[in-house]
Amino acid sequence: MAMEHFAQRLLNPFRGAVHTIRHGAAEAVTADGVHWEIYVANDDLLQGLDPAQHVQISEIRYGSWSAAKGLKRGRLSSSEDFRRMEAVGTALYEHLTHVHQQVPFDYRDHFELWLLDTRFQPLALLDSAIAESDIEVGLPITWHAGIAACRHFTSAALQADALSPSCAGDYLTRYINDRAGHEPAAQWFRREPAGDGIGLRGIGMPSMLAGRALDKMAFPSHFLADRGHDAVHEQLVADFLAWQAPWMLLMPNLDAEMRRALEQQARQQPFVVEQQFRLYPQIIDDSPILAARVEAALRRSQSPPEQQDDALSTFYIELNPIADV
Repeated sequence: MAMEHFAQRLLNPFRGAVHTIRHGAAEAVTADGVHWEIYVANDDLLQGLDPAQHVQISEIRYGSWSAAKGLKRGRLSSSEDFRRMEAVGTALYEHLTHVHQQVPFDYRDHFELWLLDTRFQPLALLDSAIAESDIEVGLPITWHAGIAACRHFTSAALQADALSPSCAGDYLTRYINDRAGHEPAAQWFRREPAGDGIGLRGIGMPSMLAGRALDKMAFPSHFLADRGHDAVHEQLVADFLAWQAPWMLLMPNLDAEMRRALEQQARQQPFVVEQQFRLYPQIIDDSPILAARVEAALRRSQSPPEQQDDALSTFYIELNPIADV
């Protein structure tokens, strides 16, 4: 069995990426390039089943690993299934110790689910998939700004307009979903290497849209449409996209000018930069990134432990797929 290395975005809300090493039924995953979790599934249960079927199978948590702290094993068992799964997990673990510094990996989630606006154009990115067989059409199609946005995102645009909601993130969530109309629709696209998209099946959309081809420019580069708004909401969206900068820097297809601007904007969120910078594929100007990391270290050293945990908590909360976002 070959070792695969790949990355996939964490979406709705967009909060980074998971980088994965896969060896058969075993996977090692990280969201920060430092802490890895290793899992092994019992793939014997799939023998004789249709490969196209999605079947939930049991898995074990082989352990957690970091270069600094080494391996912390999961619960052990003496069963025959466990011993077989253990052997696969051990092979993956040994490979991980040699290649963990090779992150970031290439992104393979080229299938994208987009919430559509009332003209059936891409409005906000909801989900992604690595293979067409992973596409789901029973998903909710509500876009979320996320828990972290409600806690930490602010915009002077709302205050200036006397709207002043208690949570700018919740306000933005309602506004974007309103842009999708009373009968929202979403569509899966296969994104081509040049950025164009081929429309596939969708949710609540007219069947005639299947098979359509959209130019690269039809897809918002920051995963959320920044055009077609009035002045207040245009500024609101711009402020949100600036707040997203530490995560957007994870993307490999940014030109130098955009990456440099995002690096300056990311400086405002030192803890997020500290969590993510190892997975940045390129850094144009390392001064704002270094400044953010230094600030994060200083604030961590000067804050009580409970405040440090709070500063990091929203990042980990939103990696939980069952979190209320």
